[in-house]
Amino acid sequence: MKQFTAFVHEGEPDEGGFWATCLEVPGANGQGETREECLADLGEAVKLLLELNREEVRAADPNAQELELCVA
Repeated sequence: MKQFTAFVHEGEPDEGGFWATCLEVPGANGQGETREECLADLGEAVKLLLELNREEVRAADPNAQELELCVA
């Protein structure tokens, strides 16, 4: 399990709901009627984008090593 930073915003008063972005994964967005639905949607977007990025890197260089990076 990895932790990411989500910024959750309330929708416009006439629209309702919530929308969110992820600081560490540009392009990942989520939306939902509730905060929980919004975060679940964002989580799915993060997973999808990270997997697509991995596939692109592997396709570009099949010999590249994938390592864990810890930043304090």
